[in-house]
Amino acid sequence: MAQVVRDLPEEIKVMTEIREWDMSNRDHMDEFKRDRVKKLPSIAINGELVYESLIPDQEELIDMIRKRLNREQTK
Repeated sequence: MAQVVRDLPEEIKVMTEIREWDMSNRDHMDEFKRDRVKKLPSIAINGELVYESLIPDQEELIDMIRKRLNREQTK
């Protein structure tokens, strides 16, 4: 999962803040609880869990990020 996110095109990376948490790190447990993550791998966009136990392909992830960003901009 992390590699799919790391490989995002630069045009998407500049519009996003990418943070990665390791479930074995106690300091990151609050982040998992906040985003209601129960299974790995998972991706949350704007605090909303979008993918859980699923690794999307690059196009699907890019489309989802764009949709979420557009939704936020129209609010």
